[in-house]
Amino acid sequence: MLSWLFFAEQQTNCRYKQTEWGVAMEIGGEAWRGEVAAMTLEAMEGEKGREMRQRAEEWKHKAVQVTLLGGPWDTNLDRVIHEVLLSCKDKTLRVNGESA
Repeated sequence: MLSWLFFAEQQTNCRYKQTEWGVAMEIGGEAWRGEVAAMTLEAMEGEKGREMRQRAEEWKHKAVQVTLLGGPWDTNLDRVIHEVLLSCKDKTLRVNGESA
């Protein structure tokens, strides 16, 4: 992925894609045709591109693992439902004089 910063949150997004996740290259300042062409070629066929594709595969694998039934998303969703939503419902019932 090539990132070209323009405004707002793009600086943060670019930093995470490039340094934290390792799946992007930043186009600096002004985007000149030759620079963009060279970066595109590097991303498609170069060593940096191979590294980024490998990291993207790793992130894909991690995403699949955490979304499996019984995985962290499932556990955390159950926790939110029980600790936040159901406890709020119980409190509302008690305030209104109803039994839980």
